[in-house]
Amino acid sequence: MKKAFRGMIFGALAGIIDMIPMILQKLTWDANLSAFSMWVVVGFFIATTELKMNSLLKGVIISLLCLLPSAILIGWNNQLSLIPILTITTILGGALGYLNSKFLQ
Repeated sequence: MKKAFRGMIFGALAGIIDMIPMILQKLTWDANLSAFSMWVVVGFFIATTELKMNSLLKGVIISLLCLLPSAILIGWNNQLSLIPILTITTILGGALGYLNSKFLQ
């Protein structure tokens, strides 16, 4: 349980980082809270999933899989908006994977 909680804390930190540009763009709070909660869940999954692969790659894969349902909705009318979302998801997902491997062993 300690591992899961720490993963969720790291996820919350990633969520805050992800929300900063969203708040500056004055996006709606439902979008901000959706992004934040996604990162808490991603942090949990990265910390508790036992995939035998590079931790950075594990973080990227899990974060992109968690983003997928939302990405379909977001990109339905505006595909270009997915570029920054996929970029930040890849960066933060990789960082979470790395942090979890370094601090949660």
